[in-house]
Amino acid sequence: MDDQQAIRRLKAGDIGGLAVLVKRYQSPAIETAYLITHDLALAEDVVQDVFLQVYQYIGRFDLSRPVRPWLMRSVVNAAVKAARRESRDLALNKPVTGEDGPDDISLSEILPDFAPGPDDLFEQAELETVIEEALRRLVPEQRAAIVLRYYLELTDAEISTYLDCAPGTVRWRLHAARKQLGVWLHHLAPDRSSSG
Repeated sequence: MDDQQAIRRLKAGDIGGLAVLVKRYQSPAIETAYLITHDLALAEDVVQDVFLQVYQYIGRFDLSRPVRPWLMRSVVNAAVKAARRESRDLALNKPVTGEDGPDDISLSEILPDFAPGPDDLFEQAELETVIEEALRRLVPEQRAAIVLRYYLELTDAEISTYLDCAPGTVRWRLHAARKQLGVWLHHLAPDRSSSG
């Protein structure tokens, strides 16, 4: 069953249509939300809320539109809002130390392992930790732009649709994020930048 058939079933009141969409898009939606929120439980909550909204508001969906961009845009927007709320809560409730606690989850635990060989595993894990720490420091809007460009490989025009802003704003967010990431990555791993 394709996406359009699933939407038609859902519009007709058949919850099986939603089950098809959840099965097809839950994993990439959670990965995307996690890359923006850096909190697996929060990412799962975001995606669950988005699927509930799909169910509630499916009557408004235009069947001539593709499902994936619409759904993922909803996930990105909800994840950015959740990350903003989380950032405010963190700022109010506790200092950010950068140390992983027992409940923290690294990118390597939810993303496939692309390590070329066993000799590179330690270096890759170290690099992932440095990149994850740098991404965490970005404001949610910049983090979302980076995730959409470099993890989902979207164009400026596609990102502007997902983030509901002008392509120029996307380019500015990406530029500012890359510049800031460069500074942070240099400070987080100075030996790495001098050896490459």
